[in-house]
Amino acid sequence: MIKLTYLGHACFTLEDEKHKIIFDPFLSGNPLAKNKPEDIKVEAVLVSHGHGDHLGDAISISKSNNALIIAPFELAMYCQKKGANVHPMHIGGSYNFDFGRVKLTIAHHGSAVVDEQITYTGNPCGFVVNFGGKNVYHSGDTGLFSDMKLIGQLNKLDVALIPIGDNFTMGVEDAVKAVEFLKPKLVIPMHFDTFEVIKQDPKVFPRN
Repeated sequence: MIKLTYLGHACFTLEDEKHKIIFDPFLSGNPLAKNKPEDIKVEAVLVSHGHGDHLGDAISISKSNNALIIAPFELAMYCQKKGANVHPMHIGGSYNFDFGRVKLTIAHHGSAVVDEQITYTGNPCGFVVNFGGKNVYHSGDTGLFSDMKLIGQLNKLDVALIPIGDNFTMGVEDAVKAVEFLKPKLVIPMHFDTFEVIKQDPKVFPRN
C-alpha cells in the first residue's frame, strides 16, 4: 500500500513499506511547512525546476540522506556541483529506479536559481512516477497545455497533483480543464496559499 503525504506548497512524499521519495522539498522558509529538512528520510528527491520554492532543501536533504536528486539535466548538474548525488534526465525520458519508474513531462514555466545572480537551470518538468503499481503525476509549476491529454491517455493516472495558485501557474479554471484532459482517479491541488499572491480557496476547485 502506498502513502502520499502533502508537506506544503508543491512538496509531497510518496512511500510504501520499502521506499520513500520526496517531490520539490521547499520546507525552510516556507511559512506553512510544519516539517524540517532534518526530519526528512528518503532515498530520492525529485525536483521539477530551479526556483527556490521547489529546489528548496533538495541539496541538503540529498547530502544528509545520501539520496539521489532526480531532475532535468542542467538542474541536476547544478546540484552535483553543490555536492549532491544526482541522476540527470530530460523531457520525454524515463528510467527505472529501485523505487519505481520515472518519466519527465513538459511543463510551461521557467527554471533558474536566483540568488546573488541568476543561474539558468534548463527546462522545467513534471513527473509521472510509477510507484507501487500506481501512476502519480506531479505537474510541477505549469500553465495549462493541451498535451496533458496525451499524458493522461498514455499513463492512466491514479493521482494528479495540480497547481491552482494562479499568477505563476494555472489558476482554478485552467486547473479544472487540466483535470478534464488528464482524467486521473484522484486530483490534489497544490501551489496555493503559501504567499499572498497565490491565495486561493481550494474548496472552490472541486465545485468547478
